[in-house]
Amino acid sequence: MAQTRHSHPDPIEEGAQARIHGRPKDACPYPRDSEERESWMEGYDGTPRDDAADPAQR
Repeated sequence: MAQTRHSHPDPIEEGAQARIHGRPKDACPYPRDSEERESWMEGYDGTPRDDAADPAQR
């Protein structure tokens, strides 16, 4: 068993892979205002959204 594909894709990993492969940011397949879209964007940008939004991290 060489294949280790998951039955549910990880939106963060999908976003990261999209950026690596040169896909545009607007290629996100998830609906606007969905948790999956936020996760996909997190992967694409390479920044966790919890850290960026936390003012205590300044």
